[in-house]
Parts: sequence; C-alpha cells; structure tokens
Amino acid sequence: MGIGPAGTGMEEIYQITSALKFMPLGKTIPVITDGRFSGVSTGACIGHVGPEALAGGPIGKLRDGDLIEIEVDRRRQTGFINFIGTADRLLSPNEAAQELARRESHPDLHPHPKLPDDTRLWAALQEASGGTWAGCVYDVDRIIDLLHIGLAHSSKTVIQET
Repeated sequence: MGIGPAGTGMEEIYQITSALKFMPLGKTIPVITDGRFSGVSTGACIGHVGPEALAGGPIGKLRDGDLIEIEVDRRRQTGFINFIGTADRLLSPNEAAQELARRESHPDLHPHPKLPDDTRLWAALQEASGGTWAGCVYDVDRIIDLLHIGLAHSSKTVIQET
C-alpha cells in the first residue's frame, strides 16, 4: 500500500514478485498493491488497486492479521478481493464494510518524502480526473473546472481577509 501515484509515483514492484518466485511458498502467496507490476511478474499479482491507499482506498485501511478472500474466474476474466474478517473473527459482508468505513488509514501510510514535484503534480491531476478508476486519463475539462472553483474560492477568501 502507498505505492500508487500519490505515494511513490506508481512504483514497479518486480523485486517483490521476483523474490517470491524463488521461495518455497512463493506460489501460494498473493501480492495485492496499489502499485504496478511489470510484464515479467508471476503468480497471483493484483495491482493498480484503486482508489489507492493515499486517496482513502480500502487497501490503506487493512491491518496485519486481516483476512482477505480472493476470487478469480479465469474463464470470465473477473475477480473480487473481499475483506472478510479480522485476526479475531470472520465478518459478514455488511460488518466488513462497516469495519472498513470506521477505520482510519494505516498509521504508517504516507507519501514518500522525496517524491518529486512533477510526480506529485501528476498524482494530483489523476485524482482531479477521477483517479485510477477513470483509467488514469486526464479529464482536462474537469481539471480546469476544479481550478476555476479553487481560484474563485481563494479570491473570496483574500477579499474577506482584507
């Protein structure tokens, strides 16, 4: 978590999937991330999870010991990732949704402190355009509308303060 556009600029995590490939249990350990994979990753690799952790996505609310169910239908090319319980107990779908809604983001979650300005700007433009769910395609009209709203708000604030 935290390696999507706002965290590290959408870091590629081949080092992790490569290491798992050569471990005895590597074929049974899935990787779920808001980052991205290269074309050489193998195994159960689920990436580009959105909304990303730093945008308030559910991946940023998970804790060690949480139970996750992964369903993959290779024939229909569909899949689901479900939060189904905590270290203490299984949860119904409704309880799981309530638990994630009540949780704050993980306390260790933060953007990389040396994230370059151009990467931060790219992440902000993605968020303004609808985030990764919008296909990481800039919606220029939406960005311009949001800038105009922000500029109008900031000029009202300046007028009120003087």
